[in-house]
Amino acid sequence: MKHILSLSRRELAQTDLPGQPFRRKQLYHWFHEKQVLDYEQMTNLPKDLIEFLKAEHPLPAISVARALTAEDGTKKLLFALGDDYAEAVIMEYRYGSSLCLSTQIGCRMGCTFCASTIHGLVRNITAEEMIMMLYLANDYSSGRIGRLVLMGSGEPLENLDEVLTFLHRIVSEDGYNMSARHISLSSCGLPEGIRRLAKEELPITLALSLHAPNDALRRQIMPIAKAYTIREVLAACDEYIAQTGRRVTIEYALIEGFNDGAQQARELSQLIQGKLYHVNLIPVNPIKERQFTPPDRERLKEFKNLLEADRIHVTIRRELGSEIAASCGQLRNQAIELKMNAGG
Repeated sequence: MKHILSLSRRELAQTDLPGQPFRRKQLYHWFHEKQVLDYEQMTNLPKDLIEFLKAEHPLPAISVARALTAEDGTKKLLFALGDDYAEAVIMEYRYGSSLCLSTQIGCRMGCTFCASTIHGLVRNITAEEMIMMLYLANDYSSGRIGRLVLMGSGEPLENLDEVLTFLHRIVSEDGYNMSARHISLSSCGLPEGIRRLAKEELPITLALSLHAPNDALRRQIMPIAKAYTIREVLAACDEYIAQTGRRVTIEYALIEGFNDGAQQARELSQLIQGKLYHVNLIPVNPIKERQFTPPDRERLKEFKNLLEADRIHVTIRRELGSEIAASCGQLRNQAIELKMNAGG
């Protein structure tokens, strides 16, 4: 059963609540237009309805446990969810504020270059928790958050029911009203999840975490590659492009001496040349638990130039917030270690 916070306006109108029907409209307004997440602050609701909502539909206990700001304006938020922590990153650009949000607490994908998988998967984050984290994050951004990236901790397609409920709520014109075209979802590549997402008629951007141009290399850093070949994953992505008309982004973390050579660039080009793909090159972010290092700037440019020579659109991700552990999972891992060291 959906939580009251994640219901559509129509679903909420059909919910059994005490009082007159117009109170349901007021409640929806408080949630999604005013983003008020405390029943006691909903000043035009009668006391008996507030008490009923607190007893029968309690809101998730979520608060910002830590908020760090980098010199470039990037903000890292650590949310306390009662049983654990979840992270989000606010990135400030000239065109507005963007939020990178987690969809799971931890992750079971096991990508060797990612900090979020170190403690494994704890649980899925619910739609109502994602809504609350987005709304709370607005208190820390320079303006209303208008772009969203589901690229924090976790694999969104493993939590697709909750993710879809969340997305439908925030793109609703009578709710938060974020443009679906300003939303990206990053996946390690679960073919059936990609196909299901394509059928939702949500014109969001799909980002595929590829990180290697062949199966042999990919299996060394991404255990999911043992379940699905690159051919299988790209076939699902091709279907996504055909059904949605949206370009797919290839996320490629460059690791020095591993996947950053001319041969790997040529292989990557052969996979996607002539198709509606864009490559986002990411110098791998060093984390203390792993020994990966990014290539130098010159080697990064050489890789980019080889792809562009084959008429592939390429960007290099701008590094943001490195001094505040802004990459996936790092701040949560710090909080867990502090708790363990304190004997908690």
